[in-house]
Amino acid sequence: MAGSAGSLPEIVCSRGALDSMRHGHPWVWRGGIARGPMDGLVAGDLVRLVDGANATVGHGIYDPDSPIAVRVWTLGDERVGEPLFARRIERAFAVRERLFHGGGTDAYRLLHGEGDRVPGLVLDRYAAVAVLRADGAAAEAWVARFAAVLEPALVRIDVRTLVVKRAAKGKESTLERLFGPAAPAKIEVTEHGVPFVVDLARGQKTGAFLDQRENRRRVGLLARGRTTLNLFSYAGGFSLHAARGGSSKVTSVDIAAAAHATAQESFTLAGTDPRAHEFVTADVFAYLAEAKRRGRTWGLVISDPPSFAPSEKALPRALAAYRALHRACADVLAPGGLFCASSCSSHVDATAFATTLDDAALGRSDLRLLELYGPPADHPTLPAWPEGRYLKFAVLE
Repeated sequence: MAGSAGSLPEIVCSRGALDSMRHGHPWVWRGGIARGPMDGLVAGDLVRLVDGANATVGHGIYDPDSPIAVRVWTLGDERVGEPLFARRIERAFAVRERLFHGGGTDAYRLLHGEGDRVPGLVLDRYAAVAVLRADGAAAEAWVARFAAVLEPALVRIDVRTLVVKRAAKGKESTLERLFGPAAPAKIEVTEHGVPFVVDLARGQKTGAFLDQRENRRRVGLLARGRTTLNLFSYAGGFSLHAARGGSSKVTSVDIAAAAHATAQESFTLAGTDPRAHEFVTADVFAYLAEAKRRGRTWGLVISDPPSFAPSEKALPRALAAYRALHRACADVLAPGGLFCASSCSSHVDATAFATTLDDAALGRSDLRLLELYGPPADHPTLPAWPEGRYLKFAVLE
């Protein structure tokens, strides 16, 4: 890892990249590099970011294979290393201590990458286990040094095990222990007082989608006395909160049967009989078409699909997919019902997402947008980084 001590390689940034950095955007795109010794750099190398007059603007970590060429860690002369890690970890943990004081929730994000100014590094807490995930080879190169600083900070908040989760393309994820006892494949956690099961080994991301925690709670408050349809239900978080909130019957639809098994474990753990509800292994679009044909409707419909827009180029196709999905949801929403529609696509902003929920898109003119939520407080973003505001959760009635 070059540049960890002594002089650093210099990368001259374009005027546009410099302006973005000074406003707080944490990335330098490859097109934002005017010149520099990039051929000799490897993933994880520290670089000094300079302007045309060779004045230092900041420091970052280089990635030769990503469209994000440099993740910016500091502005000015401050260097990247253990003292900086310790300060940023301490500040981020202090925010979580305030957010989750009282113990009703022990599954949440401790470090949110760029939003907590630790670019490329995400850390989620699941009770006494913390799961670290690195976004890209550059961040991966710093995992060992970062974990060494994390260990005492985690011990102070009663986290006994730290693992790093790695997911190679086309292969199952692996959990590598960095300190503490071995992590279990599955773990029981609590969310707003509701216990549920997280599959650390096979679950998506670090194990669960913690960014939907507050929205799951909202669904629980909306579900009383209604039948509920939860689409792309995965491990059943929305379903469990709806059932516990008083939904008369919850139908969970997902293509993955294994996810239903985890959901049913959570129902049982929370004292809610899964046999009183419906778990359907099916393609969501096919299921909705058949439900419409049969004239079946629900009083609460929740749609939380995987990202439809992995790139800016995919945006038109993604918006068309959202419109088709939302129209199919509206077709099975009972009169006077509630529709909760979510998107985790960072390339689809809130304004564009709203166009997939208007009267023309839904084919009906009786719904109003009551609320539109973004990421929760343990998933902070930066004002100059719109890519961080990826999550949208709309409530229509």
